[in-house]
Amino acid sequence: MKVHTVPVSESVGLHLSHDVTQVDVVNGFKGARFCRGHQIRKEDVPILRSMGREELAVLLLEEGEVHEDDASLRLARCLQGSGLMLEGPSEGKCSLFATHRGLLSFDEEVVHAINEDTDWVLATLPPNISVEKGERVASFRIAPLIVKEDQVARVEKLATPVSVLPFRPYSVALVTTGKEIAEGLVQDAFEPQLRKKIQFYGASFAGHSVVGDSKDEITKAVRSFLAEETSIIICTGGMSIDVEDRTPEAIVNIADDVIFRGIPVLPGSNLMLARTNESYIIGAPACVVACHHTSLDLILDRLFAGVVPIQKEIRRWGVGGLCRSCTTCFYPVCSFASRMH
Repeated sequence: MKVHTVPVSESVGLHLSHDVTQVDVVNGFKGARFCRGHQIRKEDVPILRSMGREELAVLLLEEGEVHEDDASLRLARCLQGSGLMLEGPSEGKCSLFATHRGLLSFDEEVVHAINEDTDWVLATLPPNISVEKGERVASFRIAPLIVKEDQVARVEKLATPVSVLPFRPYSVALVTTGKEIAEGLVQDAFEPQLRKKIQFYGASFAGHSVVGDSKDEITKAVRSFLAEETSIIICTGGMSIDVEDRTPEAIVNIADDVIFRGIPVLPGSNLMLARTNESYIIGAPACVVACHHTSLDLILDRLFAGVVPIQKEIRRWGVGGLCRSCTTCFYPVCSFASRMH
């Protein structure tokens, strides 16, 4: 990199080697009108002349050098996947914003690998969380003003797309188990909670059945919704080890494949996920009605985005899967709450 002085009239397309200060007595402003590294545009020339500038100190890149803005933009092109819009570059920084609500998806090991070069700064939201339209999900910049071409080529080779996967408008049915609810001794609270949750995903409510504790009753209710090709069927209650808890047995009896039973997340460790044809059956413990955030939310985020977690991945959810400040059964603050809506 070399610094040269050139006439303002010949500076278009070149980069400033330092900030250019403007003093505006009328508006009471003094500060950098153009920042170091700014690429001079045709429309900047009359402004610079009005500031009394006839010559400028500019950067001339040497072979194998890349300006910070160009470096950041090249990484942006590699990282920008579906569901994202780009802002920048400005002073070597670019940001990616969600264009719709959905699940943020990327390989976090790629982020770690890029950041091994200390000249790069790549920061993201955690992977596999739900994000809103317009939310910034990643920002990145190059720390120095000029970097080597091989540094940029390295991250271009490493980078894989960051995406926001849209939630699919699946149909969801609820099977509430429990003799005390079926007989009207206890008011059902599961249906209003579930309706509230699935509204977030734009899902349709396929129906609600309240049954007793027998395996046959639960099986019959689930099969009736499967016959209607309901996408997701959630069975609530009867998921622990009590002798009357027969929901897992009923799900096993119906399912083609049990994806997992038990999850290292609290509350909601007794969660179960199974599949029959193109439908998913969830066995959800009773805590999903008492607690605002549970393992159910984590699974719904994935299912509605079309990303079904496997057993090996589920067993790694213990880190970050513990609620915090659990002073009541309602778990007001969770360490994994940022993953949920």
